[in-house]
Amino acid sequence: MDWVLTAKLFAALFAIMNPLSTIPVFLALTGDATPAERRSAMLGMITTITVGSLICALAGQALLSMFGIDVNHFRLAGGLIVLLIALNMLNGDESTAHHGTDKEQATFKSATNVGIYPLGIPIAFGPGTMATIIVFAQDAHGPGALIPYYAGLLGYLAFFGILLAAAPLLAAWLSPTALSISKRLMGIILAAIAAEMIAGALGKLFPAWLG
Repeated sequence: MDWVLTAKLFAALFAIMNPLSTIPVFLALTGDATPAERRSAMLGMITTITVGSLICALAGQALLSMFGIDVNHFRLAGGLIVLLIALNMLNGDESTAHHGTDKEQATFKSATNVGIYPLGIPIAFGPGTMATIIVFAQDAHGPGALIPYYAGLLGYLAFFGILLAAAPLLAAWLSPTALSISKRLMGIILAAIAAEMIAGALGKLFPAWLG
């Protein structure tokens, strides 16, 4: 069993979805909601992320094939997207790919269910998350890799759900300083993962580079 794959996927999802910065957004967008409305938003967010993740994991390869996209080209594109998000995190900025443009953010509070949009898509489950799940799925061939892959994916989804349920309790610990430090640490991890994705893609596309 390749449990390294489990750890790498878990770390990648933690870094790119970064619950430490997502939870304050969840609390801000549901600040005026009733307890029932907040629970509805939380369930909508968890459901959106879970369904989207499983679709990418199970049908990602089929979707690429349907559009005639080579896996290695997608790996390269995904790596570049993840790298751009990582660089934004290292600079202390939010990526518009996951957090939306200023115009999009202005419409967030008027959404019917903020758990689905914008919290589910695109804040937690955006292009970077999709690309990461699909790219890691390409490395999971056979039961020896599939089990660790889904252990990492489902384990992280359960972990994220627990953190989201405990959001009101965690809010007291999420100071601006802690968020700033965590964002940059996650940015470093994400940049390393992006570099590995890009290097892997280039190695497959240009094997002569590897000698």
